[in-house]
Amino acid sequence: MIRVGIAALLAVFAGVRYCTSAQTNPVTGQVQRVAMTPEQEIGLGLQAAPKMAAEYGGEIASGPEVERVRRVGETIVESTPAGKGPYTFAFHLLADGRTVNAFALPGGQVFITKGLLTKLETEGQLGGVLGHEIGHVVARHGAQQLAKQQLTVGLASSANVATNGYGREIAGQIGALMNLKYGRNDELEADNYGVRYCALAGYDPRAMLGVMKVLASLDASGRQPEMLSTHPNPENRAQRIEAALKDEFPDGLPKNLKP
Repeated sequence: MIRVGIAALLAVFAGVRYCTSAQTNPVTGQVQRVAMTPEQEIGLGLQAAPKMAAEYGGEIASGPEVERVRRVGETIVESTPAGKGPYTFAFHLLADGRTVNAFALPGGQVFITKGLLTKLETEGQLGGVLGHEIGHVVARHGAQQLAKQQLTVGLASSANVATNGYGREIAGQIGALMNLKYGRNDELEADNYGVRYCALAGYDPRAMLGVMKVLASLDASGRQPEMLSTHPNPENRAQRIEAALKDEFPDGLPKNLKP
């Protein structure tokens, strides 16, 4: 009975902590449940960046490809609400030429592998990839996921105490399913930001459809890109991007956009 009582207290504490973690997003104005302040997000991203880069062969420090990634990324930030928020963006090209991936850490550290960059055909496609990752940052998806993980760990701890260990595996599986569902929604929301931010920066957001074709072709050839392990199917994303284009630009796209 004592063990059950402690488990109940742990579960209540985890639930209260999650439910009282609401903050207003400084860029989007949305109220979200997040695990940290923007300043803490920035600090966490800066601490994690070197380790993440090392896992992909390290960062390429200079060269025309590096300058192109930085220029396109900075153009998007300066042209969109992302540049008016508290985050300090930095864009990194990783040396891994085999892995096809791009990702962002909380606070504004954005990465793209050389393996993905070399597959992109236009600057607009690069803008779509970076705009998507910038969207993750401004939407605070990382901080949201951390809050959910804290809730999951808290509930798993309570289950472990209550059942003397047997509940850990089931609780972990439930938590994984929760995070997968929210993660996929986050990816689709980031695509919407990519559409909007591309156009604001002067790039044709339809280039994002070209990125989906690149990913689909690699998947069909048996060389599944790493980013497909966490992102929805390219065909499904393409449909959502098409819908976002219609919603965002019902009267047609602006003229003179870069492909």
